[in-house]
Amino acid sequence: MPRARPPYLLREVTRHGAVAWYVRKDKGPRIRLRGEYGTAEFWAAYREALEGRAASDKAKANPHTLQWAIDQYRQSSAWARLSIATRRQRENIFKAVIKAAGKEKLSDIDRASIIASRERRSATPHAANVYLKTMRAFFAWASGDGGLVADDPTKGVGLLKGSNDAVGFHTWTEEEVARFEEKWPVGTRERLAFDLLLFTGLRRGDAVRIGRQHVRDGMIHIKAEKTGEDLFIPILQPLADSIAAAPTGDLAFIIGSDGKPFVKESFGNWFREVCRAAGCPGSAHGLRKAGAVRAAEAGASNRELMALFGWTSGKMADLYTRAADRKRLAKAAAEHLLNKNPPHLVPGAGNKAKNS
Repeated sequence: MPRARPPYLLREVTRHGAVAWYVRKDKGPRIRLRGEYGTAEFWAAYREALEGRAASDKAKANPHTLQWAIDQYRQSSAWARLSIATRRQRENIFKAVIKAAGKEKLSDIDRASIIASRERRSATPHAANVYLKTMRAFFAWASGDGGLVADDPTKGVGLLKGSNDAVGFHTWTEEEVARFEEKWPVGTRERLAFDLLLFTGLRRGDAVRIGRQHVRDGMIHIKAEKTGEDLFIPILQPLADSIAAAPTGDLAFIIGSDGKPFVKESFGNWFREVCRAAGCPGSAHGLRKAGAVRAAEAGASNRELMALFGWTSGKMADLYTRAADRKRLAKAAAEHLLNKNPPHLVPGAGNKAKNS
């Protein structure tokens, strides 16, 4: 029997096809809730709306302020086209932006403001670049379809370079992979989660959704949560053995101790804990990167990596294949250092060849 919906909670589908949730008490105003349905963020917004706090916050969003403009963007088709995962990530950025500068006039946000905000996050280049990408998307809409500003202040503002941005999450080493496998043998839920991530290259949001309904003829078929791309992934023998040996759910292979599927956030927290128990500093995303390294070093092409990992451009694939090529070339070059007897060239041999 379906679970009853909490009181005053309304569900609507916008003209752009996005699902929107509102709270409306009696004949009061409708208050739109942010965050994905069912998440902690969503229920926090629901409680605030019931208590009237969200309505007072909304009243503060005066027309043509940054907060007001962001609210307009959230109702656009540009926002609706983003994946749930991308919207969730950018929503967190917007929360911080609104808290810091929500009352500022949109027209006062200039290139210097954007650079200053990026620089405040420069200790972690990856976070700084996520901020900049979020604001780029917002101002592309605001200066385009939104018609709210004449110029885009993010134009010409570059992404930061740095180890945190280039590497992001720690990529698992082969030693760490072996350590985890020793701690969690085949047949455990922990090992199944590990094998599913390593041998499919799936993001954690997709990995927690995978079940027998996604498998046909030895292939996994799923639409990627982040990009919307159709993924077709063969089930390799180590993963098949792990699925057969471990406890699984009816609709998801990876389950918690209560037998229920994980949501992405709780899975990430649980997996970090089991990694620490194995003495590994890695994360689910770092394991996905380890799979990309393995495939690239085994000779996978850019297009093969794009198909397996669901990348919509060759940028990420090129990052891994170029690194693998450098490694192969370095090994080949090192072999030349062992050659103590290089070929002896006869003086004048080159000139004879030219004159012949």
